[in-house]
Parts: sequence; structure tokens; C-alpha cells
Amino acid sequence: MKGRIHSTESFGSVDGPGIRFVVFVKGCPMRCAYCHNPDTWEATGGTEMTPEELMEMYDRNKSFYTKGGITVTGGEPLMQIDFVTELFALAKKKNVHTCLDTSGIAFNPDNPELMKKFDALMEVTDLVMLDIKHIDPEKHLDLVKQPNTNILKFAAYLDEKNVDMWIRHVVVPGWTDDDKYLYELGYFIGQFKNLKALDALPYHTMGKKKYDELGIPYRLEGVPQMEQKALLEKKQVIINGIKKRREELGMLKKDTASNN
Repeated sequence: MKGRIHSTESFGSVDGPGIRFVVFVKGCPMRCAYCHNPDTWEATGGTEMTPEELMEMYDRNKSFYTKGGITVTGGEPLMQIDFVTELFALAKKKNVHTCLDTSGIAFNPDNPELMKKFDALMEVTDLVMLDIKHIDPEKHLDLVKQPNTNILKFAAYLDEKNVDMWIRHVVVPGWTDDDKYLYELGYFIGQFKNLKALDALPYHTMGKKKYDELGIPYRLEGVPQMEQKALLEKKQVIINGIKKRREELGMLKKDTASNN
């Protein structure tokens, strides 16, 4: 089996725990206004590679990955779910930590055949970094042109499967920084026992150049980058929501996510 690969990174430090070998796949149905990899949207192009070829690349620098592992990101990895499952199965045979960086957009609990594939993938996945773009359905649709219903169900599914989950949320001034929705996001994710960390990521404009090169209109033209001080304040709002939900559920003493 071959996957369509956009690129790889040998020493990723922000794509899961430790130093990691990062695989960027092609294809994504989301159209996030702030996406910094619009060149991964189309499922065509890139380089076709087998899981064995990627593991060979991993092995070249495996001494650096002893506290890390392999992360598949994109694009949207779940658009190539069979390939990712085969790659992770190979990795687990070598006791390599596997991380899936996803928006969860391909999850569909109403499709039994697809769910069998998700179950198989979860068997060989150690960590899912789930990027929740917006907790509000209408604002999510405006922001990324896709609904968030199944994305939120995917978070619950990961909890049922007891797969470690890190939540990522990009904070964009005027788009995703409203305290009301940040608190609601925290309150939603606070119910999950598998929540291990929260990453509040600052919006930046480094990807704008790609839009210009690809001739794609940049929807966030003029939106300022997120300042670090404000970002920390916004993250605290999410944490407050987590704490409130866990307090209600009697989980607060077990909470580890709010300190990450």
C-alpha cells in the first residue's frame, strides 16, 4: 500500500511528546481560514510512499526518537486511514510511539464499515492530537467550511477507546478568541478522562505567502497575530471551563490536563 505524502520532517519538536519523525500527508476537506498548509488540501500530487519506506526513514535517526516517535499530520491523515493504520502497525511492532494529528473531520459513527477502520487504527495509536477549531456549530462552519458535529463525537469516541488525547485550539483574534466559546470548549473537553494536555496555539501569518503563491484569497487579511500575553489569558479561560466540568463530575482531583 502507498500513501500520498506531502513531505516529512526528521526532527519535529511540536508534534507530540519528544523529538519526532513527522509525516505530512496530502488531502484535506477542511478549508480553515488560518490554515498554513493550503498546499496539502488537494489529494493529488506529492510523493507516493509505502509504510516500509517511511519506517526506513525513521530508522535512520531512531537514536534521536527514544523519547519521541512518529507523528502523522497533514493535510488530514484520516483521509488515508488505511495507509496510516498500516504505518502505525509497523511502528508498533518496533515499539515506536504513534501520534495522530487530526481535525477528526472524517469520523462518522453512522458508517459501520468506516468504524471498523477507526477501531483498527485506534488499536495502534498511542496519542491523538485533536484540533477543535471552534465549539460553536455555526461559527465552526464559517471558519472551516465543515460541520463540527462528528468532530465532537470523535472526542467522545477517543475517550471510550481510552486513547490519550491532546486538544489543540488555534486562537485567532476576532474569530476564535471569544471568552464565551473558549469556556464552552473547556467545559466540553473537561468531561473526558483521556484528556492529557491542552495546547492553545497563537494565530500567525507565516502561511500567507503560500496563499499568494497558489493564487488563493487569504480570508484573514489584516487580522493581527495573537500576542503571547493575550494567548495565556485565553488559555486560562479554557482551563476554567475544564475545571468547572471536572468539579461537577467529581474529577477535579484527577485532573492533569489543566497544568499542561
